[in-house]
Amino acid sequence: MIPLDFSIQVKEEWVDYNQHMNDAVYAKVFSQAGYEMMLGLGISREKLEQHEYTYFTLETHLCYLKEALLGEVLHLEWQLIDYDSKRLHVFLKMMNANGEPIATSEQMIIGVDSRTRKSAPFPEEFLSLIEQAWSEHQHMIKPEQVGKVIGIKRQK
Repeated sequence: MIPLDFSIQVKEEWVDYNQHMNDAVYAKVFSQAGYEMMLGLGISREKLEQHEYTYFTLETHLCYLKEALLGEVLHLEWQLIDYDSKRLHVFLKMMNANGEPIATSEQMIIGVDSRTRKSAPFPEEFLSLIEQAWSEHQHMIKPEQVGKVIGIKRQK
């Protein structure tokens, strides 16, 4: 995976009665990391405004793998799983200082025309940046959590 320039420390107000990071905070951290991912692609707020364009998260699937404890520093990585003219399928992984996976977030992001608030193809400049990332990511192994379905496994 390509590292993000994004790390964050678990704050006291994020810790719940179980003495670990509350599940809702994971979504917030992944959201912040997603913003940093887009900046890393070269899609800045200024460029979004210039193109009268933005992006929304359509769907997300979080998997909690280990506890994140007070004071731990979390590092995030991302992988582009797939894309088309107006959507990104991305995977983010949160790790502790030892490099152990803490949680994952699989997301579907859609490009949106800021004026109409409707989905629209990526501006050519953005598509070019996405294609550059794809050239690095397309041969990477898909993480086991990609496409994971929630459910109770029953023994027969």
